[in-house]
Amino acid sequence: MPELTRRRALTAAAALATTAAVTATTAVATPAAAHDHSPEAFDEVYKGRRIQGRPTTGGGHHHGAGYAVFVDGAELHVMRNADGTWISVVSHYDPVPTPKAAARAAVDELRGARLVPFPAN
Repeated sequence: MPELTRRRALTAAAALATTAAVTATTAVATPAAAHDHSPEAFDEVYKGRRIQGRPTTGGGHHHGAGYAVFVDGAELHVMRNADGTWISVVSHYDPVPTPKAAARAAVDELRGARLVPFPAN
């Protein structure tokens, strides 16, 4: 077995650092690639409320989400975060993985109250 020299130790450390950098770059790039497409449309009744969601073609409201969500026919403004999670005006500080989850969280938060229109800028 060859003796461990300073040169071999530094070469191994450089190889490990390069591998770690490539792995980190790939991991950072992967969520952005998944971020390019809109989630699937949905239409369901959740806790007695009709929630719907669908991709939009106009880029969405001023946040450019490209996805519209409705609770009992009233639009629930949603926004996609940089990390791919979603928030709404009703549950702004509780990010969720999908627009459907945002609609469900809004229904939970509303506790039977009607969703009132939110004026977009």
